[in-house]
Amino acid sequence: MGTTTVNISAAQVKELRDKTNAPMMDCKNALTEAKGDIEAAIVVLRKKGIATAAKKATRTTSEGSVESYIHAGGKIGVLVEVNCESDFVARTDDFKSLVHDIAMHIAATDPRFIRKEDVTPEAFEKEREIYRAQAAQTGKPAPVIEKIVEGKMGKFYEEVCLYEQPFIKDQAITISQLIATVIGKLGENISVKRFARFKVGDVGETIAVSKAGEQASE
Repeated sequence: MGTTTVNISAAQVKELRDKTNAPMMDCKNALTEAKGDIEAAIVVLRKKGIATAAKKATRTTSEGSVESYIHAGGKIGVLVEVNCESDFVARTDDFKSLVHDIAMHIAATDPRFIRKEDVTPEAFEKEREIYRAQAAQTGKPAPVIEKIVEGKMGKFYEEVCLYEQPFIKDQAITISQLIATVIGKLGENISVKRFARFKVGDVGETIAVSKAGEQASE
């Protein structure tokens, strides 16, 4: 029995590149792996980006840029610092676009923390106690209550942690996956170090600093 060879056209490669901004050869390889299916190839590229991000996660990020974003007629403002490994990458359009998208996302969603690891013990325990009290009212056994609490904590992280939130321009991926995709393309570690969000009329402002970002820049 012979094997079926899938012929990947230049038009398919161009279409995938237009949708993902991934390098041409990566697009061709992903299409070959996905047997010509564009949507499946996008998944392949995203998985590759995430894998690449994991390998580079410990590398120092001491360059980058600060982006400001003003929304709602001047009613909401964001400052965010995103780091990478070199000034060369910091000046690329892909990196600048990523930083802009992250700033815009923060303006829209108002996260309280950057990563799950940045959630304070006080905030963590407060939420757990609230969810545990709610679950206890169901009268279910303790093991079931704990499972309910864990499920609600996952939703809590998605609501308050930047990296866990679905990207506002593509709800199919999280901010963490968005960053991983750009890491895969640019070949450098990228991380959000800190941000501040201001809204007219609010008392105080949201300020978040990543513990991981601090460690990576040391």
